[in-house]
Amino acid sequence: MSPEVWQACEEVTQESSIIVTGEVTKHPKKENVFELQVKDFQIIQKAIDYPIAHKEHGPDFLMDNRHLWLRSKRQWAILRVRDAIIMAINEYLHQQNFIKTDSPVFTPNACEGTTTLFAVPYFDLGEAFLSQSGQLYIEAAIASVGRCYDFGPVFRAEKSKTKRHLTEFWMMDAEAAFVEHEENLKIQEGLVRHIVQYCLQHCMDELVLLERNIENLKKADAPFTRYTYDEAIVKLNAMGSDIKYGEDLGNDDEGLLTKDSEVPVFIEKWPKSIKPFYMKRSAENPELVYNDDLIATEGGGELIGGSQREDDVELLTARIKAEGLNEADYAWYTDLRKYGSVPHSGFGIGLERAVRWITGVEHIRECIPFPRTISRLKP
Repeated sequence: MSPEVWQACEEVTQESSIIVTGEVTKHPKKENVFELQVKDFQIIQKAIDYPIAHKEHGPDFLMDNRHLWLRSKRQWAILRVRDAIIMAINEYLHQQNFIKTDSPVFTPNACEGTTTLFAVPYFDLGEAFLSQSGQLYIEAAIASVGRCYDFGPVFRAEKSKTKRHLTEFWMMDAEAAFVEHEENLKIQEGLVRHIVQYCLQHCMDELVLLERNIENLKKADAPFTRYTYDEAIVKLNAMGSDIKYGEDLGNDDEGLLTKDSEVPVFIEKWPKSIKPFYMKRSAENPELVYNDDLIATEGGGELIGGSQREDDVELLTARIKAEGLNEADYAWYTDLRKYGSVPHSGFGIGLERAVRWITGVEHIRECIPFPRTISRLKP
């Protein structure tokens, strides 16, 4: 190496871009080891002092510098697993004869509850809302294509400071005609199993780098555990939880239900009083609905929420009224029943929650390139 080339090497700083020219040679003593005999070293762009050093930094500092932190090996691995999960979801759904469609981001009404809506002014038409879910719209599409899904950003104005909540995240919503509750659960279980297998096949290096327990992921190939909501409440009370019948499950409750399970756990047939208006009531008990939450192992929390949809227009209208919603806002949705409907079901999976579970990272903010939370809007 000439003195000029050596000088250039000494001047380079972390994150500078370079072009190295040389000859690849075998190591004289070590098997399968190669060296690059450098002949030329060019600095294309010299970076100033990089703010992220090889030491421990606090989460606020790293998030303030998220645009640079993405260059780290850890974030490289998480982004690649995220991409693999997206690929796996698309692959599985197409194998199951779903087609991808698209839902609007601006919507006139709520899907998951009016208290978590982001409202925005919409020209002369008053107020619009950022979508909470594409579900209502893909229900319309199944009358055309039978099975479909959408995949895109959704928004929840939840003031939750937990390791599992974002205000903007990506959701895949799927819907299928002539699918009832039992088959809906089978499709969901098949999807999660496919995601796990796909990541184990394509992202082993990334998972090892993230120090993920691979053996625990492999166990998700067994049949998933199922409890009714009633059974879950009894089990939780026996385990020391003070949850009461008719209450939603908290993070600690989900952790208790999956603590000793090697596979994700379905909680099905919840009270209709704590679930959205569009869920079909149970034929065995009209106070319950045909729905499910799928809880991941190892503290992964809720991965999927699904249900059979109410296809009786009178019952659906009654639920809309009971929830205090404006019937006119949902007239187009009830039209889907008035003008011919079929039994149908669907579900949604949050991409970042799936990434968090598969990678084993502690906080969901690492599972999306640029996280949005109640306390973060930049960069």
